[in-house]
Amino acid sequence: MSDCPQCHQSVDVQAVKCPYCQTPLKGFGHPGIPLHQANSEEFLCDSCTYHEDDTCNYPQRPYAKTCTLYHDKSQPLVPVIHTPYSQSGSFSGLNQWVRRHPGSIAVVAIALISLFLALR
Repeated sequence: MSDCPQCHQSVDVQAVKCPYCQTPLKGFGHPGIPLHQANSEEFLCDSCTYHEDDTCNYPQRPYAKTCTLYHDKSQPLVPVIHTPYSQSGSFSGLNQWVRRHPGSIAVVAIALISLFLALR
């Protein structure tokens, strides 16, 4: 469930219009694409990534109050994915390698032990 930007009632995510105030929630002819709406007197284009880099082709640009192409320029276009291997520290790379290769470590340990026994 999401909230209607106009009346702030809880609305189904698939709803095209708010059942309470009839505010359009999806773009006309595009029921799967969310319709972004300006909450204040500012235009959406002022904070849109596509307006800033001049790739927007929306007809109401730069005075759009509603838009299906909007992306907030303060948010990254591609989400940052944190992997378990992106830790910082001097021994983190070695620790990760040891965790990923226990069989190799066992083979090296057996070879060293047998070499030690053979030289004795």
